[in-house]
Amino acid sequence: MRRYGAPVLTVTSVNVNGLRAAAKKGFVEWLAQTDADVVCLQEVRAEPQQLPDAVREPDGWHVVHAPAADKGRAGVSLYTRREPDRVRIGFGSEEFDGSGRYVEADLPGVTVASLYLPSGEVGTERQDQKERFMAEFLVYLKDLKARAAADGREVLVCGDWNIAHQEADLKNWKGNKKNAGFLPEERAWLGEVFEEYVDVVRAQHPGVAGPYSWWSYRGRAFDNDAGWRIDYVVSSPALAERALKAYVERAASHAERWSDHAPVTVVFDA
Repeated sequence: MRRYGAPVLTVTSVNVNGLRAAAKKGFVEWLAQTDADVVCLQEVRAEPQQLPDAVREPDGWHVVHAPAADKGRAGVSLYTRREPDRVRIGFGSEEFDGSGRYVEADLPGVTVASLYLPSGEVGTERQDQKERFMAEFLVYLKDLKARAAADGREVLVCGDWNIAHQEADLKNWKGNKKNAGFLPEERAWLGEVFEEYVDVVRAQHPGVAGPYSWWSYRGRAFDNDAGWRIDYVVSSPALAERALKAYVERAASHAERWSDHAPVTVVFDA
């Protein structure tokens, strides 16, 4: 693995808000300079053949793309410095395995996944879909943890979970209590996830607001840091204990952003 004074595993997760657009605005340059061993992308919104070579198969990376059956929607990808021992697209769901929302790979000692959980919208079929996804996915997460433990492996599920867990995870929590992404039942579900796994960034930054990872393009949300923390690096407990640092790679200015999300990076003692 890469080095950070000693052998480490560095993992970055980012919703790119359309990889073709992000590639033109700075993602290619970011990928070229990152120290990450694993990069998890969400909302790729492209078929592999539609991507430029620099992001479809960049030098030095092994890449798995899992596009959605609905063209131009969702899509997740995994970039790894070393070739995975195994790759799985989807989590065994008849409804969601073709939706471009989950891909995982086995690396030595760890299973790492990229997740794009549905965003939902209160009172619509989109919210019903989100709730169905959550119900199925929680069962899978528990099974994945048990299987990995039996094999002596750790688990990392990185991505856009589209839920802010606590009031500290979004700036305007009072105004969003009835909105998708901060509903009581969504937060409770995420609490169930965190009974099995650890929210590594929050563990590294206890008792503070943020650090936020998404800001609306509307108004001056980014400049005012009026954001949401919905991009999580979630790990099995033993791996979380090996986290050395966790941070959000927030752009220096609004003009330098290549997505409405920022990369979330965690460095683990390998």
